[in-house]
Amino acid sequence: MHRLLILSRHADDYRVLVQAANLPNLTVWAATDPATADIPVADCDMVLGEPSLVCRVLPRMDSLRWVQSTWAGVEPLLDPALRQDYILTNARGVFGGLMTEYVFGYLLAHERRIIKRHAEQTAGKWDNALPGTLNGKTLGLMGVGSIGACLARTARHFNMTVKGYTRKSETCTDVDVYYHGSGLPDFVADLDYLVSVLPNTAETRRIVDAALLNALPQQAVFINVGRGGAVDETALAHALKAGRIAGAVLDVFQTEPLPPEHILWHAPNVQITCHTAAPSFPRDIVRVFIDNYRLLLRGEPLRYPVDFERGY
Repeated sequence: MHRLLILSRHADDYRVLVQAANLPNLTVWAATDPATADIPVADCDMVLGEPSLVCRVLPRMDSLRWVQSTWAGVEPLLDPALRQDYILTNARGVFGGLMTEYVFGYLLAHERRIIKRHAEQTAGKWDNALPGTLNGKTLGLMGVGSIGACLARTARHFNMTVKGYTRKSETCTDVDVYYHGSGLPDFVADLDYLVSVLPNTAETRRIVDAALLNALPQQAVFINVGRGGAVDETALAHALKAGRIAGAVLDVFQTEPLPPEHILWHAPNVQITCHTAAPSFPRDIVRVFIDNYRLLLRGEPLRYPVDFERGY
C-alpha cells in the first residue's frame, strides 16, 4: 500500500481529484500546512505538493521514494543542504497553452496598440494610425522545451519566423533555426520579440545582461515567463530608460513579491504581472501525477524526472 501526502494551498482540491481517480493501493492525506497537520508523515512514501511546502517535511519523511512537484520549477528542493535520495518529478506538458495565451496576448496587444487605443478612447481622441502585425515578425525563444515548442507552433499560425536558443536540443520542427552556446549575439541580432522560458540554473543566471540587451534591435520587446534569475534586472531597467529596447513584459523576478521600491516598477514601457502567466491548476497537475503513479505501479520510469545537479 502506498501512502500519499498532498501539500498545497489547494490540498482539498487535489485530494478530491486524486481520490476520484480510484487509484489502486493508495491511501491519501492532504494538508495546507505541514507544521499543523496531524498526518503520519514518516510513513508516507510519496508526496504531491508545492516545493516550498515539501522542503519543510523532507527531514521527517523516513519512507520517501518519490515527490511529484505541482510546479514546473523546483528551486526550493534543490538546496544542497536538503536530502536528494528520492525521485523528483516536476509538472510539464500542462503549461504550454497557458503560457501561449499570456505571451501572444501581449504580443497582439503590442502590435495592435491596445493599451494606447484605450487611452485615446478615454481621452476622446480619434487616431486612425495603422496598427502593426505579427505576420513576418521574428520571435526568439530562449529555451525550447514543451512550453517553447507550444509558443513556436502558435507563432507559425501568425506566419512568424522562429529562432530558438537551447543548450543542445533541436527537436521542435516549428523552429526555423537553432543557436547554442556562443551563438547568443547572432540569435538576438534581428529579433522583434525575445521570450525567455529558461529554467533557473547556474548556466542561465543573468544570461539576459547588458551585453545581450545592447545586441537586441531597438524595436525588440523582451518577455520573461521563465525564471527571474535569468535577467540582470538593473541592466534591463537601464535599457528601457535609455530606449535601447521597445519594451518588456515581465511575469517573474529575482525576488518575489517584487519590492515596492524596485527600479522596474517605474521603468518606461514595462508591463508587470505577478507570477500569474501559467498557474498550476489542480485538474492539470493531477493528470501528471496519475500518469506517473500508474508508471510506478508497473515498475516503469517516471515522466519528467528532475536532475538535482542541473536543476531541471
